[in-house]
Amino acid sequence: MDHEFQEGRLKLAPVIGLVTMAAAKQLPGHQSWGAGEFRLTTINWQRKKGENMQRTILYALIFTASFLFPTMTPAAEINLYAAGSLRAALSDVAKAFEQHTGTMVKGAFAPSGLLRQRIEKGEEANVFASANMEHPQTLVNKGQSGPVVLFARNNLCTLAQPEVAVSSTTLLEVMLIPEIKLGTSTPVADPSGDYAWQLFEKAERVRAGSFKKLSDKALPLTGGPDSPKAPEGRNLYAWVMQEKQADVFLTYCTNAVLARKEAPELQIIQVPPELSVGADYGLIVLDGSSLEAWRFAMFILAPEGQKILAGYGFVAEGLPAE
Repeated sequence: MDHEFQEGRLKLAPVIGLVTMAAAKQLPGHQSWGAGEFRLTTINWQRKKGENMQRTILYALIFTASFLFPTMTPAAEINLYAAGSLRAALSDVAKAFEQHTGTMVKGAFAPSGLLRQRIEKGEEANVFASANMEHPQTLVNKGQSGPVVLFARNNLCTLAQPEVAVSSTTLLEVMLIPEIKLGTSTPVADPSGDYAWQLFEKAERVRAGSFKKLSDKALPLTGGPDSPKAPEGRNLYAWVMQEKQADVFLTYCTNAVLARKEAPELQIIQVPPELSVGADYGLIVLDGSSLEAWRFAMFILAPEGQKILAGYGFVAEGLPAE
């Protein structure tokens, strides 16, 4: 197996996984083609070489999927449930997909844990894009077929009020000051809150006693079922900070960038390496969804979707090498 083919196969593995699972599902209205037949087809297409190999493979997968589901009626609308931190990026991805296909995507954006609970209660979602891998994997553990695919990464940053004297090197020291109000999102309900607590655990390894001090003083201001909502048209994190609810706030770097666009006086402080926490974003197509939902999931993984995510500050590893 030559190097070019092997590299392309590994980079396209998430896409291949999505379509292979779609083929294997026995969804209503499609013919019973075996997943083995699908894999043979993709391998033959993968052996095409050239600098556009990945794009060729993706189109081959979509073409093959159209034969695997020959009698399915295209969805009039796709229900996307996505983490709040994805609102801007995936709204643009959805618009691009609509322009390409004519299929509408209806987005519901909220904390990932709350969205998972809504899905578990029977709400009709087709594609679930979570700010962690755990929430979609929980659905798989409870009976969804999966797979759960990593489609983007994010990191924690700190928003700080303009008057707070803080830098990356002094961040832990400043957060530990008793008078400093430390804002976070709500653990369990919102992965951003879980990632903040992971940062506190790392802080404990840097300075003993930090975990208790930070977790005791942290204010879960966003992401919970009863958290106050920002006024219509306002960025949630800019609003929280301008309302002086926190002196420093741990949130995703992508959220921090959007907040400062609305409130340019705010500081964005990078988390130092010893405290750094990365966020893995997971994607799943729910059982019973249409072929169009699977195409939308592949569009998110394709270069067009990955480029939009990268434009909003996400780490999008599905982009082709320069």
